[in-house]
Amino acid sequence: MTYPAFHSTSGRDDFLGLREGRGGAVELVYDDGGARRMIWRVAADANLAGVGEAMRLAVDHLRVVPTLHAELTKRAIAIEAIAG
Repeated sequence: MTYPAFHSTSGRDDFLGLREGRGGAVELVYDDGGARRMIWRVAADANLAGVGEAMRLAVDHLRVVPTLHAELTKRAIAIEAIAG
């Protein structure tokens, strides 16, 4: 399966993407292109199209992670931190 990935278009190195982790769970990855990398496990029953839309909206904001959390909360999508 192909998962969405987004790079900031504002000149920063921010990246948000989905991947399949160990055991087949879907994981959401944030990387700022420098010192910060965070990984969350996405709830198994989550609407991945909604996750992708939240990622697309968040990646170009100055505060990517808080914006991502707000967008996921609006869509009632649960995530669990597993790294970072």
